[in-house]
Amino acid sequence: MDSRSESKQEGGVHALKKRLPEPDSVARGLGWFSIALGLAELVAPRMMARAAGVETGAGAMRFYGLRELACGVGILASRNPQPFLWARVGGDALDLGTLALSSNKLSARDRQRATVAAVNVACVTALDVYAANRAANAQRLPSVDYSDRTGFAKSPEHMRGAALADFETPRDMRTPDALAPYTRDERSTVTGDRVRAGNTASGA
Repeated sequence: MDSRSESKQEGGVHALKKRLPEPDSVARGLGWFSIALGLAELVAPRMMARAAGVETGAGAMRFYGLRELACGVGILASRNPQPFLWARVGGDALDLGTLALSSNKLSARDRQRATVAAVNVACVTALDVYAANRAANAQRLPSVDYSDRTGFAKSPEHMRGAALADFETPRDMRTPDALAPYTRDERSTVTGDRVRAGNTASGA
C-alpha cells in the first residue's frame, strides 16, 4: 500500500469520525428515550404489548417500564453514565428475548409487528453499545489540572518588559527617513524650540 492510499484511508477515517455524533449527545438522547419509553410502558402496558406484537402481561410490561425509567434517570443524573448504558444493553437483550419468545406466531400481523420491533431494538442496542464504549474510553483518559499554569517561563513580574530588551523594529515597519521630520508631534517641536532658545540665551 503506497502513501497516497494510506493518506486517503486516514482521511476517510477522520471524516467518518467527524460525522459520528458526540457520545455525550447520544447518551443524553438515550436517557430521554428511556424515560419516554418507560412512562409509556407504565401508563399503557397492554397497548405497548400490542404494538410490539407480543403476548405478555401488564405486570411484566410495567417492570420493563420501571427498568427503562431507572436507566434513563441514571444516565441523565450521573456523572458517569457508563453503568446505566451497559444496563440498557442488558435490557435490550432481554427485550429481544421477549420478542422472540412471547410474540404471537399465529397472527401474521403480530409477527410483522414483532419483527419491526426487533429491528428497532437492535438499532437502539447499537447506539447503547457505542455510547457505553465511548463513555468507558472517556473515563480512562487522565484528567490534568492546568489551573496553575500561566504560560510564562517565570513570574509575570520577571517577564514584564523582557521582550523589549532585544527588540528591534523591522525595517519595513519603520518610518522612512524622508518622512521622519513630518511625523514629529507638536510637543516635541515646541520642546526643541525651547531648548534651542535657552541655549541661545545662555550663550548671550
